[in-house]
Amino acid sequence: MKYLVAFGLSLVLVCITLTSAILPYKQVLQHSRIRGRQHGPNVCAMQQVAGSNKKYFTNCKQWYRRKICGKPTILRYECCPGYSRMQGEKGCPVALPIDNIYNTLGNVGSSSTQLYSDQAKLRPEIEGPGTFTMFAPSNEAWAALPAEVVDALVSNVNIELLNALHYHMVDRRILTDELKHGVTLPSMYQDLNIFVHHYPNGIVTVNCARIMKADHLATNGVVHVIDRVITAFTNTIQDTLEIDDNFQQLRAAVAAAGLEEMLSQEGEYTLFAPTDEAFRKIPPATLNRILGDPEALKSLLNYHILKKVQCAEAIISGVPMETMEGSTLEIGCNGDGLTINGNTIITDKDILATNGVIHMVNELLIPDSAKTLLELTNKPGVTKIGDLFRQAGLTSHLEGREPLTLLAPQDIAFTEVSPVINEDVRNLLLDHIVKDQLSSKYLYHGQKLDTLSGKKLRIFMYRNALCVENSCVAAHDRRGRYGTMMIMDKILTPPAGTIMDILKADDRFSMFVGAIQTAGLTENLNRPGAFTIFAPTNDAILALPGRERNRIIGDPSLLKYHIAEQILVSGGAASQMVRLKSLHGAKLEVGTIKDVLNVNKISVIDSDLMATNGVIHAIDTVLQPFATRQPESRNGMEISSEDILRFGVSPAKV
Repeated sequence: MKYLVAFGLSLVLVCITLTSAILPYKQVLQHSRIRGRQHGPNVCAMQQVAGSNKKYFTNCKQWYRRKICGKPTILRYECCPGYSRMQGEKGCPVALPIDNIYNTLGNVGSSSTQLYSDQAKLRPEIEGPGTFTMFAPSNEAWAALPAEVVDALVSNVNIELLNALHYHMVDRRILTDELKHGVTLPSMYQDLNIFVHHYPNGIVTVNCARIMKADHLATNGVVHVIDRVITAFTNTIQDTLEIDDNFQQLRAAVAAAGLEEMLSQEGEYTLFAPTDEAFRKIPPATLNRILGDPEALKSLLNYHILKKVQCAEAIISGVPMETMEGSTLEIGCNGDGLTINGNTIITDKDILATNGVIHMVNELLIPDSAKTLLELTNKPGVTKIGDLFRQAGLTSHLEGREPLTLLAPQDIAFTEVSPVINEDVRNLLLDHIVKDQLSSKYLYHGQKLDTLSGKKLRIFMYRNALCVENSCVAAHDRRGRYGTMMIMDKILTPPAGTIMDILKADDRFSMFVGAIQTAGLTENLNRPGAFTIFAPTNDAILALPGRERNRIIGDPSLLKYHIAEQILVSGGAASQMVRLKSLHGAKLEVGTIKDVLNVNKISVIDSDLMATNGVIHAIDTVLQPFATRQPESRNGMEISSEDILRFGVSPAKV
């Protein structure tokens, strides 16, 4: 067993030690060597995508996932670059002989480049003296070219084909150590640049073509085999938008947002460019609103732009990437296609420009920052609150420009399929809209929020929860153009009177109310304060033997054991135990069992009856104080009443 543990730790150390300052390609190559060394010297482990010829050196993450772009991979053990096998010997012990570039092309799977070099009369140059780097398309890359392109090249071998091959060359030796992210190399065709990108996953691209086999040394330079034929280009991203008829609507939007200059200048950008078809898919009212709002329009367009070049071939799994708008897109792949947030909406990829790359998309990506509150409620899981506002005729509050915050209960919080819309329901909906655009990270304990209904809501901060009255924040805020949506776990219940008001209005607690009055606690529970009441129902009191029943009615100390001078809503006790000090002096242990609030392991039958001076939880058993309390911690989860509140001082308005 100890040897298995040691072996497992050694594998972890392999991954850790390879995160040094060396470039990612060398890290991945070294990791592949380590994974392949059991098969002999100079053997590299490679992952081949099932059903294709695509092979990748493996990194730690891919080694364990065994998937690339969602497709399973097959492990192959091949000779590392620069080595070959010898009959009867284990592994790849033989170093390949170094020859000139022309002959090296034939040795590394690029015989088509060799053939075209002969036709273009390039052979003497790459056989002779000098130092060159050639990015040589593989045989499969040449075969993938459209027939008309190949015909155009070979019909004019002395000019077109020679120029094309010279664009794949640099007049000095450049190994992968120099192929750093963002580097440009002047080619041997009119010094037009070749654009290099070196990604954290170890993939290196030139003009978005992946280097498949790198660093094949030659007597007069080096050969890197790439997976496609590359072409020269001089257009910027803006130039490309100007000449492509698919982007008429995008051109107009870019001009209106003042982004033309940025997309015309030097830089490193990725533009997910929506086509005219993508714009047509958006409801006209929504599109016109965004186009007529300069700030929303700029947010929309910046959400389609990354401030870095992301080539399609460098994506082998989903990665969150920050947009210029500030939020992230999940860029991934599914087979041969790219995905955005899991959707296959990219119709054309790797349209190259001197300041970046364009991927054509057939859907418009609308960020939260360009949406109204009503549009934010279209998110799966919070749609019912938006539907209710529509049915109640109150959508104007969610579509206007007034800064507001919507406290949106999750769909699972709604038990009625289609509640009858009346004045009470309309007022309840308005209880869920707070004046001002807030952010949950600036809210603090004891803060009061004003609603559109005229009520005030209190903020309660607990160790594991942030709650507005009985409802606690369940997910990250979604900040829209003018309003913020906070996703809450329950329908909000604003306080409807003091504790005594609520107890008196509920027939279940008439005996408990009588006991409070007899004990002289009425005034205390009517005054401003912060109380948590565990209120036994009449049935709970009647279930007691006569003597015990008289005791709760006549013994103030027993009654006080049901009252804590601190507000604890059910969400504040989720996933932990909280100890509250009662007015009796003894502690109450409050927690949750199977999502049900309990006190001293007695289930609460009705929780979070909110009052202006506290909260009431109904129980069907009278609590009895323990004679002694055990001080020990319960597996580190016990929290004192002094510890459950974390106070802040920052204002909530942003």
